[in-house]
Amino acid sequence: MHQHEEGAATGGLTGWPQSEYRKRKLDIQFTGSGSEYFRIWIVNLLLTIVTAGLYWPFAKARRIRYFYANTLIDGHALAFHGDAWKMFCGHLLMLVLMGAYSMAGRISLFAGAVAFVLLCVLGPALWRAGLQFRLRNTSWRGLRFGFDGALAGAYLPMLPTMLIGAAIVGLQLVFGPPWVGANGAPRIGTEEKVLMVLLLLAVLVTPWVFTELKRYQHTGYRIASQHAQVRLTAGSVYLLCLRAAGMGLIGLVLFIAVFFFGMLVGGFTGGLFGKIVAIITIASGYLLMFAAVAPYVTARFQNLLWNATSTEDLTVTSQLNFGPLLSLSARNWLLTAITLGLYRPFAAVDMARMRLEAVSLTMDGDPETWVADQDATQTSAVGEFAGDFFGIDMGL
Repeated sequence: MHQHEEGAATGGLTGWPQSEYRKRKLDIQFTGSGSEYFRIWIVNLLLTIVTAGLYWPFAKARRIRYFYANTLIDGHALAFHGDAWKMFCGHLLMLVLMGAYSMAGRISLFAGAVAFVLLCVLGPALWRAGLQFRLRNTSWRGLRFGFDGALAGAYLPMLPTMLIGAAIVGLQLVFGPPWVGANGAPRIGTEEKVLMVLLLLAVLVTPWVFTELKRYQHTGYRIASQHAQVRLTAGSVYLLCLRAAGMGLIGLVLFIAVFFFGMLVGGFTGGLFGKIVAIITIASGYLLMFAAVAPYVTARFQNLLWNATSTEDLTVTSQLNFGPLLSLSARNWLLTAITLGLYRPFAAVDMARMRLEAVSLTMDGDPETWVADQDATQTSAVGEFAGDFFGIDMGL
């Protein structure tokens, strides 16, 4: 289908003139269609329901393969080589862990605390294993991706939230459930005030944690011998969060205004029709508030993150615009609601196309050197084998 596929399949990139290796722009194109993906989606949904969720990893593997096969970089598709049965093993492991955590919390506060500590110990390692599994099973033109993030690096960004979570669990162990005093009466004592401070601290530290997680994640990316570098700063993420909070505040004011308008219209109109008008007006204001903030954060953060990511020979450029993304999100919300969820696969395809095609790569180097150095970059870390064995995949 493509004139260079044979060279890629054998591990080489023969067929490209040397003159093309310098400063070439590699556009990204998404060729998927909603009707094609709908058939995959509806079968996945039905089989997942029938099997009580056990088919989910197989459904996820089919979805990933479809989106990869339709993501073309410089005219050549990505490929996913993951074994769905290995993903099934990882799925069972996660079900056991989450089930144990849920049951422990119902048994006693102490058992819940032990389960919380266990999740804190295993969570970052499992997340890292998931990244390794996804990347090691992704390729482009015969070049394998990989994830080289150190195990310690997966724990450090999560340490603040772990400490805050441990403090909250410790408060409950010592003083019992918050907000409930003697005879079930409401209580706002010293413990509740400390809890509110901890929750506020968790909110304040979240942008930093998210920044460090993304820095760790993207810095660990590799394609063949090309290692990613990230220049993302916490200050830029905090600024984005402040702007999003400002938009949310404006949206909240508009929502309150629309809410009272809807109640007023419903009161004047009266009857069933008035109630329907009020409900539609209030729901529209509510959706407008969140439907505007989410696309803004998505567009700005995608550009912020990917424009700060590069490798030795690759520069990433993202130009996702807020306006078109807002329009697409609003249309997807509306059509998904009207069709009772059946439009969801079409919405997923449209969203993937817009976000992927907003990204391009500039290559300044010789891909033949990537192939030559590819084997030298493979590691034999225990965690990497664990990721392949369990097939844990939590998304990128």
